[in-house]
Amino acid sequence: MTLPSFLPLLITGVTGVPGYSAYKYFHSKYPDHVIAIRPVRYWPLRGEGIIPLDIEDRRGLANLMRQKKFKSVLNGAGSCALKSCEMNPVLAYRVNVQSVLNVLEMIGEHDVRLIHLSTDLVFPGKQDGLYTEEAPVAPVTVYGKTMAIAEEIITLRYPSAAIFRISLPMGISVNGHAGAIDWIQSRFKKNNPATLYFDEVRSPFYCEDFNMVVELTLEKKHISGIYHFGSHRHLTLYQIGQIVNKVGGYAPHLLKGCMRIEAGPIPPRAGNVTMSNKKLVHVLGLDPFRKWPYLEHHVPDGKDWHYERPEHMTFHPEQIYACLYQIPIAC
Repeated sequence: MTLPSFLPLLITGVTGVPGYSAYKYFHSKYPDHVIAIRPVRYWPLRGEGIIPLDIEDRRGLANLMRQKKFKSVLNGAGSCALKSCEMNPVLAYRVNVQSVLNVLEMIGEHDVRLIHLSTDLVFPGKQDGLYTEEAPVAPVTVYGKTMAIAEEIITLRYPSAAIFRISLPMGISVNGHAGAIDWIQSRFKKNNPATLYFDEVRSPFYCEDFNMVVELTLEKKHISGIYHFGSHRHLTLYQIGQIVNKVGGYAPHLLKGCMRIEAGPIPPRAGNVTMSNKKLVHVLGLDPFRKWPYLEHHVPDGKDWHYERPEHMTFHPEQIYACLYQIPIAC
């Protein structure tokens, strides 16, 4: 079998949902040619192809590059913990900005294909959303501000890179509560309430579609610059909570809703940060995005939709894995 020219591949940020999903996908496909690095302290994450190496370890990164001679890097390193970033801006800068500088230093003069993951939270939110790539960034959080700085650094220093501003990746997290689905479900599993916003709107996507786009982009070196990555279905955080609650068969009263202004000043919350994906669809020459959730009867049609439990539907946590973590085969 002829291997793709983008191998060997390095994946950073494997403790995050998109990085973990990409690692599982690419390592299963090219097991001897894909390496993921994870923080040294994160000992529970083990497996073939996973190396304990902190993104802050510049010497370690340089040694790894000499050993493996990577042809491509998927950089998903960073922290999206909004409150932690807000309370400790220095730490946020280190993990979201300095990590990018370290990756670029590791690449050096090598001819390496770079894909960097950014966020829709570089935008503040507006009534109609659907931000284009040309819209000015104006993040309301420290997290968003540091990610915007990282975008600017890569654009100036490594213009051949592709930067994906991603919305909510719907997949499994390593620790069981880092991803959107996992955090919401972790509350319901313990019979604890989850309070989510009526007026924060996102563009969630299946990680299966993410992995496919990453592979296509690694192969197509002409794809460079900033692209918006989110599906065609736009949902509020409250609606996402409704879906997890109902599909998982959890008690409806555990889901609470409120407006952003009622939640307090820290961390500040963005509003409608939905993004237009037309530019990415055009450059790929195909539309890779399937709506999340895939099944129309899993889409809320009202504030109390999750209280309705029709007899023809199955409500169980297993359905979350079958229908929300992945494109459903039969649900």
